[in-house]
Amino acid sequence: MKKIFLIISLVICFLSQARIPGDSLYFPKPFKAAVFEDCDACGCAAGNGSSGFESLLNPQFIGVKYFAQHYKAKENLFVHDLTQDQYFNTLQLWGKIPVAEKLSVYANVPFHFHTKKTLQGDISIHGIGDANVMGIYQLINSGSSHQLNGGLGVKIPLGKFNEKGLSGVNPSFQLGTGSWDYQMMLNYKFQKGRAAFLLNTDYTVKTENRKHYRFGNQWNYSATGFYQISGNGDIIFSGKAGMQGEVYDRNRQFGEILPNTAGSALYGKFGFEAAYKRISLGNEIMLPVYSDLAGGDLEAKSRFSLFMNIGI
Repeated sequence: MKKIFLIISLVICFLSQARIPGDSLYFPKPFKAAVFEDCDACGCAAGNGSSGFESLLNPQFIGVKYFAQHYKAKENLFVHDLTQDQYFNTLQLWGKIPVAEKLSVYANVPFHFHTKKTLQGDISIHGIGDANVMGIYQLINSGSSHQLNGGLGVKIPLGKFNEKGLSGVNPSFQLGTGSWDYQMMLNYKFQKGRAAFLLNTDYTVKTENRKHYRFGNQWNYSATGFYQISGNGDIIFSGKAGMQGEVYDRNRQFGEILPNTAGSALYGKFGFEAAYKRISLGNEIMLPVYSDLAGGDLEAKSRFSLFMNIGI
């Protein structure tokens, strides 16, 4: 137990010193879950939506997920109010496949369709986003109570990066970063009876793209509680609630720091998960508790996700 929390503490300390301003795990019955959050469509850092695991009742799977985000931005620099609605929508194919006893590979390919409402009319972009691939290794498994997993991954720049999108308040209104980005993840699970508690932290190192633009590095962290409300044989239903935070470093162009590009946000979240045999279904609603993005020129409003998966 002490060894598990020592590793988590060391990783969190490392990330907190790394110049910054979801969870892959296995539940034995009655829970089986895998969670890894990687949301970098939030207004400061990148533009490829959310990619990663929601909590799942099937630990190995292929499936589809829809993810929606709403932000409010300052369109007119001479007006104090945040008047511009921005909607980030992502539909992604994803999967987590075992390749060895303690090693799994996670991958996803997203398709984005984003819209922002300006005084001159709506502006929309759509197309394939940046793909993600991550290897996830089981570091510690102490029976049915504790488990610790770590992961390393890469984001592949398949999404189009448009320099014109940098001129607005939110430079993340993009299909992709245009850069190869690298990810580190650590998550911990504690389970007792029908209840479970998950801690997750991940960090993304973003590199400069061909247009000499670099989005700020990103740190995500979350704590989520689960409780199995009902479950009999092939049917399981559980509720979940928790908190999730995100911290973004400043963007750079030609090596120069850009103002009003760093920020942070904290969300409360709740949702449900259900499974029938090999099919699992779940959703999550996230509402901001705290939002300080782009120097106050951008405000997080709400998020919603829905997924359906087939266990393999």
